[in-house]
Amino acid sequence: MSGIWAWLTDPANWSGEDGIPHRTLQHLVISGEALLLAMIVALPAALVLGHFRRGGNVLIGVGNVGRAIPTYAAIVTFALTDQIGVGSLAVVLGLAVFALPPLLVNTYVAVTQVDKDAIDAAKGMGMTGRQVLGKVEVPLAFPLIFAGISITTVQVVATATFGALVGAGTLGLYITQGQSVQDYSEMYAGVILVAVLCVVLDRLLALVQRLIARRTGRPTVRNRRISAEEAATPIPVRVV
Repeated sequence: MSGIWAWLTDPANWSGEDGIPHRTLQHLVISGEALLLAMIVALPAALVLGHFRRGGNVLIGVGNVGRAIPTYAAIVTFALTDQIGVGSLAVVLGLAVFALPPLLVNTYVAVTQVDKDAIDAAKGMGMTGRQVLGKVEVPLAFPLIFAGISITTVQVVATATFGALVGAGTLGLYITQGQSVQDYSEMYAGVILVAVLCVVLDRLLALVQRLIARRTGRPTVRNRRISAEEAATPIPVRVV
């Protein structure tokens, strides 16, 4: 522990391109790009399918296949292609594939859980299908949608550590470098940095979720992970 503390408090490890701030920024940028790409693909598709209450079996299949693919294998596969090669792009694409299943399933379930009475009332007022989705279903489903995004974000940030193995600059570099030269202080310091980053990010997302809940008057859903099997049937939502 003294060696880890000495490494973390060494000013040399907090400056330059190999410093902790720079590596942390790289880690967050890669994670953010992957999450954004996955959200662009997953959220519109899941919202539309949830609105029409169709495609549940397809999403279950996608979720099962996505969970069966090792993230590291996906990253390496992208890195080995001539069009992509090693570097941050391969990591972004691999992490996006990793993030797609939970975003698809959570968003779909969130929309299908919206109270049918509210939907019927909106239709009775003359709202079109698009208006019902945008003004009723999405606002009511937002707590569960955001909970899914929060869980996926932390998972992506933790998994982005693999980027160091294919030439992408992340906090995982400290782990791989420390292991290669048997500098266990650096290696375990890298593990701690990734863990702290995930915990801090989780707390920040929880705070944002509570602030949104206060402004909208909607209950906060925390860490409710939806399984693929639950996508086909109504589920009770744990509210805190």
